[in-house]
Amino acid sequence: MQLMSANKKQSSGQHEFVKQSSLYQEFLAEREEILRHKWLESERLGYDIGFERALLDWIRKHRDSWRASRRRPESS
Repeated sequence: MQLMSANKKQSSGQHEFVKQSSLYQEFLAEREEILRHKWLESERLGYDIGFERALLDWIRKHRDSWRASRRRPESS
C-alpha cells in the first residue's frame, strides 16, 4: 500500500514538473496557434478542415516565422 502511495506522489511531482517545463509551455502555445489557424481556415472555407489538415498547413506556412518571432528579444 505504501508503495502505491509513493508512486502516486512521484507521478504527481513528475506531472507538475512537465506542466511547468518550458518545452511543454512551447508545445501548448504552438497547439493554440494551430487551433486558431484551424478555426480561421475553417471559417474562410465554410467547413471544418480538421486538426490534421490545419496542423500540416500551419507547419508549412507559419511555423518557422512563428518560432522566430518567439525567439526574438523584445525591443524597447
